[in-house]
Amino acid sequence: MSAERPTLPPVRLHSEAELARDALAAPLFVRAVRLARWAGPDARVGAGGELVEAQLPAAAEHLGLSADDDGAAYASEAWRLAVDSGLLDVTDPEEGELPDGTEGEGEGTVTAGENLELLTTGSPQDVLGIWLEGLDAVHADATAPVLDDFADLVGEDGSIDFDALDWDPEAEAEFLDGVLGNLYLLTLADGAGEGPVPLPALAASMIVPDDMGEPTDDILEQVSEAMMRLDDQFRLLEPIGIVEYQPVDEALMVEEGDADPSVAGADEEDVTRYGMVRLTPLGLYGIRARMLEAGVDAPAVGDLADKGADVLLDGIAYYPEAAARAEIQLWLAGRGTQGAVPAAAELLAAARGTDEGAPLRRLHCQQALALAGEEAEPAVRAVLGDPELGGLARVWLAERGAADVPAPPEAMIFWLAIDTIAAQLDADGELDELQGLVEGLSAQHSGFFDEAWRVDHPATADVLEAMGRLHGDKKAAKEARKAAFKARSRAGG
Repeated sequence: MSAERPTLPPVRLHSEAELARDALAAPLFVRAVRLARWAGPDARVGAGGELVEAQLPAAAEHLGLSADDDGAAYASEAWRLAVDSGLLDVTDPEEGELPDGTEGEGEGTVTAGENLELLTTGSPQDVLGIWLEGLDAVHADATAPVLDDFADLVGEDGSIDFDALDWDPEAEAEFLDGVLGNLYLLTLADGAGEGPVPLPALAASMIVPDDMGEPTDDILEQVSEAMMRLDDQFRLLEPIGIVEYQPVDEALMVEEGDADPSVAGADEEDVTRYGMVRLTPLGLYGIRARMLEAGVDAPAVGDLADKGADVLLDGIAYYPEAAARAEIQLWLAGRGTQGAVPAAAELLAAARGTDEGAPLRRLHCQQALALAGEEAEPAVRAVLGDPELGGLARVWLAERGAADVPAPPEAMIFWLAIDTIAAQLDADGELDELQGLVEGLSAQHSGFFDEAWRVDHPATADVLEAMGRLHGDKKAAKEARKAAFKARSRAGG
């Protein structure tokens, strides 16, 4: 059975210790922790768990902020995060007689939550778990409706007309998650993830259809609206540490003629004025965690380090070369105490098979054996007589200049050629490289196609057909197609 292609390429994450340090240094999380440690028995909360307005100036002062509206807002935001991430536990206000003698709802109280102590006594994984709770809360805030004029939504009886908001919470959350998913993909594609992404491009990735040529005015307007919404959302998300964000230049909002973020031909300086966003290492971890929770296949380098060789070779089948190499190195390092010979033997055993994914497993087995080093030689020599593994064993030994390498039988040479091309076809390699491999292998053996169709390999006919398509020499390509027909007739298919 062929290995399934992962939905996303594998991500290389920082260590949990490094990520936990990043989480503890996130500005909003820092403020939340400081308030959680500041809160005493005199702290009072309202019905929603918020710190009562009268105590916000003191909270802002403790955070080193001025007691103006901005300071109070920052303190309120940090308090909500402390509650939502379990750093504080609140008791609901009780109904009863208020201090002025009237009936109504009083104020709740607050105590330190279990998670507050875990920040100092727990593991990096504990810290990250608490931070993820905070990320979920900030994500919810970022997808909340924008209330430009809250008074218009309040009826005469005090009720709130939510229908008037024209707000779909699921659609809002799905859109932001889609944007973050695209940013995650772009970060992985960038390699080190060092390049920030222009906000208009990120917005357009969610709005503009892939098959659209020149965007219509309606589409451009949707991109502009999405960009402005994302500007607000990334301003909220940056303090929790998942992105570094350069906001949209506010001057653009009033500069006539510059309102369209999709102006063609804008130079780099112009583009940066429309906002630039970069996912941080902590952001990669956080977005991946959210995707895993949603059931998305989002692998990370190191996931396979403690698995068997069969899981390793299937798992890295469609990894980029650098990620596959890193995963193999971690796997080999985890078997260092057992020695190279048992590890190599396990890899070779897992490489056997006649299923569709077997050629690619053998290709990655060769890569793994190359990383295992000369110590693996006894295990490699042990399979010299194996019809499936004998060819790659000889290649491995020859590359290391080993002595006493027996010449391969002719049948093994042809079998290895078919197996190698089958693996490369499955791996979707570069066309030029694949064409070079096809022409090189067929040129090494005179009368290649006269013999190749007889090879007892499940992929023989498919490989020969591919060689017929790829070979640059018309005569050789025709011979390949004829050989493919013979192979199918021989197999009865």
